[in-house]
Amino acid sequence: MSGPVIGIIGGSGLYQIDGLSDVAWRRVDSPFGATSDEFCFGTLAGQRVVFLPRHGRGHALPPSAINFRANIDALKRCGVTDILSLSAVGSLREDFAPGGFVIIDQFVDRTIARERSFFGPGCVAHVSMAQPVCARLGDALAEAASGAGIAARRGGTYLVIDGPQFSTRAESELYRAWRCDVIGMTNMPEAKLAREAEICYATVAMVTDYDCWHPGHDAVTVEAIVSVLLANADKARALVKGVVPLLAAHQGPCGHGCQRALDHALITAPDSRDPALTRRLDAVAGRVLGA
Repeated sequence: MSGPVIGIIGGSGLYQIDGLSDVAWRRVDSPFGATSDEFCFGTLAGQRVVFLPRHGRGHALPPSAINFRANIDALKRCGVTDILSLSAVGSLREDFAPGGFVIIDQFVDRTIARERSFFGPGCVAHVSMAQPVCARLGDALAEAASGAGIAARRGGTYLVIDGPQFSTRAESELYRAWRCDVIGMTNMPEAKLAREAEICYATVAMVTDYDCWHPGHDAVTVEAIVSVLLANADKARALVKGVVPLLAAHQGPCGHGCQRALDHALITAPDSRDPALTRRLDAVAGRVLGA
């Protein structure tokens, strides 16, 4: 197995990565449609890196207009083995203050209007999402955050909504009652698709506000969020700079099984599979489909 290729998906406020050399922006085609933007190919500390601004440069795409399937499929086609997902979120806890980072370990998916699987009629697969992120990547992120002096909590539950509207207060209080920690609009179905594509995946949630449940934050506004976003983006770049060498040192398959998630997932008999769909799955599932 060749060395890692690290994919970085930048969230709100993070549209480029500092320190890249040999930079080239180019479009990557996917049978699942257009990606959010061109991909930025480069090297960081000698390590191959592929960067994608999730909302496009200039933030042209709202959360539910993002083609998550195309983004993940195209990253797979680029040889990406590890994905670091950076996402702006609101806090559902008093002690998760704006400006802090959370290294997510669980999700609650409340999205309803998104394509959430590469598979479907003609080729059915069921992957496990019990542990939805890669603990190896999470450990590396925690180590890099500590080394960079960034306050990052290890572990937290990210509740994902469609948006683009923020929550009502009743919804915010409901999610707090569910013991969710942060709320955002982008990491589902992204995490599910990364699992189907057998790519190691981890989320760094960058807290910008307290959502609307907090007595001092009756209404979340874009203006209030932007100043925190800018400061968080600087910290996110420092985190990426610190974590890439740690991930570059890893050799061989992931010990947590992320890269073999499809071993026992396909349920459609080979002679019942839709050839048109299996052709689209050549990158995502070619290993198990024999493509």
